[in-house]
This record gives sequence, C-alpha cells and structure tokens, in this order.
Amino acid sequence: MRLCLAGALALIAATHAHADPRFTDRAGALGAEHVYSGGWEHFVGGGVAVFDCDGDGWPEIAAAGGASPSRLFRNLADPDLAFSPGDFPALTGVTGIYPAEIDGDGIGDLLVLRAGGNVLLKGGPDCAFTPMGRGFEGGDGWSTAASLTWEGENLLPTIAIGNYVDRTDPDGPFEACDENELHRPDGETYGPPTLLSPGFCALSILFSDWNRDGTADLRLSNDRHYYVRGGAEQMYSLRENRFLGPEDGWDGPSIWGMGIASRDLTGDGLPEIVLTSMGDQLMMIAGQDGYTLAPYSIGTFAHRPFQGDDGRPSTGWHAAFGDVDNDGRDDLFIAKGNVDQMPSNAMADPNNLLVQKADGTFEERAAQAGIATTDRARGAALADLNRDGRLDLVVVNRRAPMELWRNDTERTGAWVALLPRQPAPNTDAVGAWIELEREGAPTAFREITVGGGHVGDTRGPLHFGLGDADTARARVIWPDGAISPWVVVEAGGEVALERIDAAGGVRLAPIP
Repeated sequence: MRLCLAGALALIAATHAHADPRFTDRAGALGAEHVYSGGWEHFVGGGVAVFDCDGDGWPEIAAAGGASPSRLFRNLADPDLAFSPGDFPALTGVTGIYPAEIDGDGIGDLLVLRAGGNVLLKGGPDCAFTPMGRGFEGGDGWSTAASLTWEGENLLPTIAIGNYVDRTDPDGPFEACDENELHRPDGETYGPPTLLSPGFCALSILFSDWNRDGTADLRLSNDRHYYVRGGAEQMYSLRENRFLGPEDGWDGPSIWGMGIASRDLTGDGLPEIVLTSMGDQLMMIAGQDGYTLAPYSIGTFAHRPFQGDDGRPSTGWHAAFGDVDNDGRDDLFIAKGNVDQMPSNAMADPNNLLVQKADGTFEERAAQAGIATTDRARGAALADLNRDGRLDLVVVNRRAPMELWRNDTERTGAWVALLPRQPAPNTDAVGAWIELEREGAPTAFREITVGGGHVGDTRGPLHFGLGDADTARARVIWPDGAISPWVVVEAGGEVALERIDAAGGVRLAPIP
C-alpha cells in the first residue's frame, strides 16, 4: 500500500457536522407484502432491483420471490414514499433480478436469474416486460450471480452468469459446483455460452476495471461451503480469456463468499472492495500491486452480531456503499441472516450500517438508525426512492416480509446525483468513470458497473454526498477512453451528463 490505511481514508474527511442516521419503517407503503420463500434452492438468492421503468424519474422496485411470485412495485412519486403493486411476468424460481439497458433502445431491460432457466426481459412503455430472445440461452442451472459489461463496439453487452451447485450431480451437493457462463454477442444475437471452469459455487460476480488498465475483468466470489477444498475467489481476464493466477499477482482468498461491494474510498481512483462471508466481512484495499487486507481496526469486519447474546459468527449477504448522511464519506450497509438453521452461525443476526468517520474508520450505527432487524436478510439496495437527496433502504428477507426504510436523517450535508448517458448501444455508459471534485476534499471516483451485491443491483443516477459544498466539478471518462471537460454541477439536484460527440463532450440536462 502506498499510504497507511487510516491516513489514506482520513483524507476523505469532510467539514460537515455529524448527523445521526435515522430511518423510518415504510414497509406498509409498498401496498402488498412480499416474501422470498422456498426450500434448499432458495436458501441463497433473494435479490432486489431498483430502477425507473416508466421514465418519470421515480425508481421502481422489483424483488425476486423464489418459490413465491416475484413482484414489481410501482413508485407513486410520493415524498413520503409510497408504491403500488404492478404487473410482473409470471416466472417461477426467481433468485435475482438485474436492471440494465441491453438492446440500446433507451428503455431499461432486466436480466432475471432463476433456479431453472434465466431470462432476458425487454422493457417497454409503462413498465411492460416481454421476453427479449436475442438467442440468449438461459440454460437450466441454479443461477445465483450475474454481471454485465460492454466489449469494444459490440451491439450487445457481454453477460456473465454465476451458477451454484450442479443439481444433476448424483455425488453432490458437496464438491459439486457447477460451471459458470460467459455470454458474448455475435452481432445482434448471442451465440452459445463459453463455460468458465472450474466453478466454485459463485454467489456474487462483478465486471470491474479494478486496476484501471482499460479492460474490465470478472471477479467471482465463491461459497466454500460447497467447493469445500481446492477452490478460492477467482478473477477472469476478458483480454486473455483465462483465469488469473499467482503468476499474475492474483491470489484470491478461500471464503464463504456471498456478496461484493466496490467503491474507491482512498481517493486514488482504484476501487476498494468488501467481500461478505460467514464470519469476517473482508475489506480489501486496492493498490498498484493488487489488494491488501484492511486491518481489523477499520471496523468493517462485522464478524459477530453487534447486539444481543448470540455470539456465533455472522452471515453476510448483500453489501452496498452509500453516503447515508451526505457528509462526503461513503458508508456501508451489510444484509445479514442465517442460511436457514445453520447451528454454527448466529440466528439473531442484525443488519449492519457502518458509518464512516472522519479518520477513515467505520462505526456501527444500525441500532441507532432503527434498521437493526434480525430476519434472514438476503438482497438489498441503497437508493434515493423519494428523490429528497437521502438514500433510502430496501431489504429482501427469506421467509419474512420485505423491508422498506425511508431515510429521515436530519442535518445531512449537500448532495448531487449524476447520470451519464451516451448514444446506443451502451446508453448507460457501463464501464465509464465519474470523477467529482469539491473544495477541500480529494477527487471522488465512481465506476459504472452492473453486478456485484447479492443477486440484484440499482440502475439510475449515482449519488454523491457533498458535505458543506454548494457546488462541485464533474467529468466523465467514457468507456472508450474519451474524457469530457469538467462541468460545474449545483448541489441539490439530479443531473444527466449527456455525451454529445466522439471527443467525450457533455451537456447538462435535467432528469424528469
């Protein structure tokens, strides 16, 4: 590491006064109860997607149902936070949902993962979804992770699918992990997938240009409960079409991997990651030579319940970075919950809200914020659902109702939300980086990705806390390497950064 961790993170300190996070339970405002249910094939999964499917700027929620129906909740554009149940295709066995713009028509689509055949859904007007086709082979596996990226001038994204246990292996389930899949386009359709072997039971995968060499690699976080031995976290190179190994400087740990969160915390433009697991939640600090495990003193390991008398190890699932108090420092939410009745791990396992302090360490604040629930949490999302500049929270639970929390934190800092857009096919600018400068703070770097977390993601404006700043400067490094000029953005608004030329120029436009 080039700097000691505490020193690097302390550089991010903002001047805004401390605000105690506070959330209000709004699950009743969903308009219907939703539960992720099912047996063995739904011990894992339970993802949630947050995205605007009707073009009004107010994000909807789609939640996987497992053995229950999946649900779409339409946003009613109410500042108090209110939704109504919408129509969602009748798909069985859904484990996760990822929102993305796939076919380049400017209307968001969905990748739906299932235990038994994945599906691409084409988005249409007024949140209508129909099968997309495009030659995509959904297979018949037990799919539990996905990520998308764009390669070169392809007309469709490259899609990676992470599969869990091979249900057809008579010698399983232990040491019976299925192979993973890489779906690359051929013109306007997909050919047969390339199988990525060996597979070690992926529960989270993410395409990211983690070393800033201009090409995204695929990180796979794997569950050693089923690969048992001989496996590890993996990194697959798209450029070289192979898994990286020790000879490449890659030495992935062997953990009970379940989720990936990625965000640059040190201001060097390289994304740190958190890997959720049974036991330690691993914070890894990025450097030019790879990753270094953060010290325990950073406060993010969250290896046991922070309240109650159950001292057994925790089980982490979805992890998400987000600045919940807008002080300019990213905080971390981790969804927790026992797999089912696993006796080695805690049953009363509250979710974590780890708030970053000025010295770069993190402090547990979930109980004070009111969100330290102990159901078996799985997927989650931090997103501004009522457009008031504060990140709200959605949590999907296994065999318990989905949670919806409105962020009512007082004395928050300023904020801005930025949405890069470019011409088709990659209209969401997946693979781009946003750089944001504000007075008295290092540059903030944010990569646009699809994937990570646990079986779900958020599509929409990228939220930045600004502390005491009234304005900031932003620019976009587009996926093809073109760099936009710096533009001034005002605090307190949602702004689209629309690409206008091959050189990367932008114009500012309001979001509806």
